[in-house]
Amino acid sequence: MKDAIQKADVLTEAMEWIRTFRDKIIVVKIGGRIIDDAETLRGLLLDIVFMETVGMRPVLVHGGGAAISRGMEQAGLEPRFIQGRRCTDDATLKIVEQVLAYDTNNAIADRIEELGGRAAPLNFKTTNVLYGKPLQLADDEGQPIDLGHVGEAARVDRTTIDNLCYAGIVPVIPSMCQEENRTGQKLNVNADTAAMAVAQAIQAEKLVFVSDVNGVLRNKEDPDSLIQSLNAKEVNKLIASRAIDAGMIPKVQACLETLEKGVGKVHIIDGRVKHSLLLEVYTSKGVGTEIL
Repeated sequence: MKDAIQKADVLTEAMEWIRTFRDKIIVVKIGGRIIDDAETLRGLLLDIVFMETVGMRPVLVHGGGAAISRGMEQAGLEPRFIQGRRCTDDATLKIVEQVLAYDTNNAIADRIEELGGRAAPLNFKTTNVLYGKPLQLADDEGQPIDLGHVGEAARVDRTTIDNLCYAGIVPVIPSMCQEENRTGQKLNVNADTAAMAVAQAIQAEKLVFVSDVNGVLRNKEDPDSLIQSLNAKEVNKLIASRAIDAGMIPKVQACLETLEKGVGKVHIIDGRVKHSLLLEVYTSKGVGTEIL
């Protein structure tokens, strides 16, 4: 009886948040390390099915870097990265398209269906929703860097995503885009920036980055120093004090930019924690860092 009462208490706490976020859109971004762990991925997708079941409208954007690197190794190609972007020549692009846009994309959608939800893989063979242009980066001397077929999303087909969400279908979007010209060149896109573009375009209530870190730490050597909530002023102070440094700096700065463009909140959570997505959204305390 005590266990049953505790379960009822959990449901009662969740009810407030379920009512608050009913009909609201949440964009969830997952990366290759989470996708590679079958049990972790199953738990995350089960959370997404739950969200849709209780009236929220989840949109899933995914990468697949680890699987792409394995595909390149099998083809005898050496992965090369510049400023965190995978250099993508013609041969690499073929692998990225097959592994990311088709194999991984379809597998995630199929898994959602197996768990009782409904999902639509949105790739170049079904319906592409990301359109963009080649990414322009410069080196330390200001000279342009040749990344090959690497792009950034400039336009999102919001209508298709909205229609699926309101039909109770989870859109599953790979981090690739297509140029809007006669060639229709396909481009490899960083999954974080793809998710931000989608969240901004559809004015999502929340954007959640699911990774293998539990959020922003006050002391990066101490996992118990998690900061549960941050605003722009606090983020800048942490950057100045070097509590936030290296690769986390562009991530949190991009989060602030996303908030400025209309997204309600951005969250960073550890997908390895069981039901971390539900705990972050449907409990008062949460398990990661929310940026306001």
